[in-house]
Amino acid sequence: MTDAPMPLLPPPMSVLSLGPEAEKRLVGYFEGVGKLLGDRRRREGFAMYACGLLGDGERKSVEPIAARACGCPEEMEATHAKLLFFVSRSAWEDRPLRDYAARYALHEMQMRGPVQHWILDDTGFLKQGKHSPGVQRQYTGSAGKVTNCQVGVSLTIATEHAHLPVDMQLYMPESWIADRKRCRAARVPDDLEYRPKWKIAVSMIESAINAGLPRGVLLADCDYGNKTEFRARMDELGVPYALAVQKSTMARRVLGSGGRRRVLERTSLEDLAFTLDEKEIRKVTWREGTKGSMSAKFGIVRVEPMPGDEGPQQEQWLIVEWPDGEHLPAKYALATLPVDYTRKQIVRILKERWRTERAYEDLKGELGLDHFEGRSYPGWNHHVTVVLCCFAFLAAEQARAFSPRARDHVDRSLERAA
Repeated sequence: MTDAPMPLLPPPMSVLSLGPEAEKRLVGYFEGVGKLLGDRRRREGFAMYACGLLGDGERKSVEPIAARACGCPEEMEATHAKLLFFVSRSAWEDRPLRDYAARYALHEMQMRGPVQHWILDDTGFLKQGKHSPGVQRQYTGSAGKVTNCQVGVSLTIATEHAHLPVDMQLYMPESWIADRKRCRAARVPDDLEYRPKWKIAVSMIESAINAGLPRGVLLADCDYGNKTEFRARMDELGVPYALAVQKSTMARRVLGSGGRRRVLERTSLEDLAFTLDEKEIRKVTWREGTKGSMSAKFGIVRVEPMPGDEGPQQEQWLIVEWPDGEHLPAKYALATLPVDYTRKQIVRILKERWRTERAYEDLKGELGLDHFEGRSYPGWNHHVTVVLCCFAFLAAEQARAFSPRARDHVDRSLERAA
């Protein structure tokens, strides 16, 4: 017999200023999570941990959360042990909670507009020592250098107005997978095999599709776009993409269509870029930034990518970018977008990758994504799951506040006041 859901209270102060109606929604949201967790102690642990992440406090790891949650020092040790067990030892599944959180937030986000993009990226978690799962000296954009860190691969879903991280998985380097003794000490499953980041990305995309999450154009940097197998798998899954690639990628330019279609010789994208006519390169402004308009020159033509000695992939767009004031092309991308898309539409889609950096700022700065101090693989995943659940609730509240439904309510209130 399953325990009845516990009444849950939101934190007294939080990242979001909660009114009475929002507090009721938070309680209902936690109860939905509780049904998936089942056990009363898990529900209680989730509520306390999530409230600690949502509440005030500079540090959001287990010990400071426990300290803030206790009314007296005598209770601190028991509360700390309870939270530590929930995060690092309790055997609950992450996937159902992540899918529930994603559907909850996307329901509200889509009231304001449809899903447009799926964004892949990875972020670093700076660490000391060598015992945290997946830690080693490796490059992370978070530090902009090679340093001792963990790396998490993430999938973010975005509408025109909002973004939502729905999944994140820990990258486990080959050196870790080969060291079974160290893996067992960190409680890494024995059946976990080495997966490069692009294969982790494929698994997250497949999970999102299986969960029925609304699709968008997939965006990612060249760590993913360079992999022919990755692009081929996206084609198989029917996922359109706009992916950065390296200049050494081989392709054949396509001219014309139908009976007048011609395919030129195979060449690198860099060499192909230098064959473009001046009329084929145009300046495009894609967004107004804090320091003014963001623009560059772009050449956009149709190509058939050539994966090694194999036959060509499907015809698609090649996007070549020349930053303002530069004479040499700096960035390249391949996109399976409709043939009738305009130059500005293609560029604006390609440039939406910035949203994932904003998501990382919120996850780390507001919700303590990088504050987990444990050394267990399940603990890292549980911590990330609770963080994603918290972000989803805040994203839903933000979408609700700015949805057409909310604007209609404001308009009617103004009419009555008049």
